[in-house]
Amino acid sequence: MESMTVTANGYDFGAVHAAMRRYVDADVLAGVSSAVLLGRDLVDLHCVGWADREQEVALRDDHLFRAFSNTKLVTTCAVLLLLEENRFQLDDPVERFIPQLANRRVLRPGAAALDDAEPARGPITIRHLLSHSSGLSYGIFDPGTPIFKAYNERKVLNSATTLADMMDTLADLPLVFHPGTSWEYSVATDVLSRLVEIVSGQRFDAFIQSRVLDPLGMADTGFVVPEEKRHRLAAYYAGADLADPMKPGLTRADDAPYPQAYLRPFPRLSGGGGLVTTLPDMLALLRSLLPGGPTLLQPETIALMMTNQLPDRVRIRFPQFGDIQGKAFGLGGSLTLVPSRLEPRGAAGEFQWGGIAGTHWWISPQANLAGLLMTQRQWAFWHPFSFEFKRLVYQAVSRTRNASTA
Repeated sequence: MESMTVTANGYDFGAVHAAMRRYVDADVLAGVSSAVLLGRDLVDLHCVGWADREQEVALRDDHLFRAFSNTKLVTTCAVLLLLEENRFQLDDPVERFIPQLANRRVLRPGAAALDDAEPARGPITIRHLLSHSSGLSYGIFDPGTPIFKAYNERKVLNSATTLADMMDTLADLPLVFHPGTSWEYSVATDVLSRLVEIVSGQRFDAFIQSRVLDPLGMADTGFVVPEEKRHRLAAYYAGADLADPMKPGLTRADDAPYPQAYLRPFPRLSGGGGLVTTLPDMLALLRSLLPGGPTLLQPETIALMMTNQLPDRVRIRFPQFGDIQGKAFGLGGSLTLVPSRLEPRGAAGEFQWGGIAGTHWWISPQANLAGLLMTQRQWAFWHPFSFEFKRLVYQAVSRTRNASTA
């Protein structure tokens, strides 16, 4: 693992630190760790608040966090390593490897029942899975729909079943759109975990351990927190009001998303959300995708990751928000085509994603800048704190750069 020493270079991140302290003091976050990379140089590292408020354990940079969908970046890298070995092509139908996903049917617009469906116009490809354009769903974000009901009744996300079992469960469920025609956040990355197992002949955890985690020195990342590390697992909290992310109040929720999660082995090795990790481990992963040193993937593969994979005019969309203007998707992360009013103007071209509990990363090739945030608050993906962090980081870097050229 590369150095965790902050490079002394005159950048002033005081406003960033003060803002993160404000969220802790306002009882919106229990604690937050953050880091900033300029190129591959660590130019800021900061921890504020608590890993465990009740026990008054101050947050440190070695605390463990439930990565949730930050796991997807690890899985994407695993898939792309196999792609580089020519084990498959991006536009290969996934049914060549996972026959349960053949002969897809697609719900008709406005369908009120699962049988109101038509044959898919084409197969699900590996590219579709990596870009969440497969037509699969998640059973989380669209309550009241037939597919939400079906995913939950059939327990698609059941941690007590294997990835192979999951493919059987998905076998006769319809898609929500024709593959490659739209975008929906979905279990696609878990399907990719199973693809890795089938193509490599290894369990998913064994493959990522040998090909991603060990090579990058990510010694604290895995599906289970060993007994000797449990004192480093940050407590998990739920906000006071799901509809108001800034309402003060946090409630301990360590049993989420299910009792004993991450504390003992479960059959489901979820490449979509199953890992626990640390800030240094995630920094190692981010650095491995940046120029200026050894990279996990070939430069052309990394460039492809950060290239829009969606059709023209298709954008990220969540049912409760509709289209997220200016946001498309690459391989394993979103792309900022046009920054929103919440983002710095220099954020165009950013590659980013995060987890539902507030672990969030972004890479800006144009600004030669990357950021990482780690907290443990339910439903903290694209939370106000992450947007403010990014804006203030860009401002700090811009001030110093402008001063040096004045």
